[in-house]
Amino acid sequence: MTGRHQDSTTPLTVVTGIAGVMFGIIVGYMLGVSQPPGGSNPVTAAIAQTEASTAAPASPAAAATASAKETELQAYRKVLASDPQNLRANVELANLLYDAGRYAEAIPYYRQAFTLDPTNVNVSTDLATALYYAGRVDDALGQFDRSLALNPRHGQTLYNLGIVKRDAKSDRQGAIAAWERLLTSDPDYPDAAKVRTMVAELKQ
Repeated sequence: MTGRHQDSTTPLTVVTGIAGVMFGIIVGYMLGVSQPPGGSNPVTAAIAQTEASTAAPASPAAAATASAKETELQAYRKVLASDPQNLRANVELANLLYDAGRYAEAIPYYRQAFTLDPTNVNVSTDLATALYYAGRVDDALGQFDRSLALNPRHGQTLYNLGIVKRDAKSDRQGAIAAWERLLTSDPDYPDAAKVRTMVAELKQ
């Protein structure tokens, strides 16, 4: 399964209380912060409400988490309403939507971020992966090509490209080529052992 790039910077902390969250995030962006922090795996209020119709009521802690994440989403949307060119807000909103499985919603924010920072290979690859999960396989492959044009050795791009080639295109040789290129260019890739196993399986 493909996954998005996990940023190494520290994510924003959710401030206690809705007003605190809104104020802290919005002020940070209004000061012009431009580097995207890392994402988490949020459970949005919309998902919580959907699951509530078929599952037991959420615990108070889960409900609080869902509410905080929804507040965070709304804070980013508010920032972008007044400052659509804010790179960090676009990336963070896209990351939150992606991590919630809302890939189609994440795409325009990743696309805007890539327009603002067309040399950002991580954003490019996250956009490609969101396109793939949204069912737009050919668009995803085209975006992976853009990522590799920026950095031919980018591990996450080559890993995800192999997955898409194998699973969506039944292109065994294309997947092998992407993964062998990854192993050659980045032998210390964190999932190198897994990649070697996948290559071996396709060659059987």
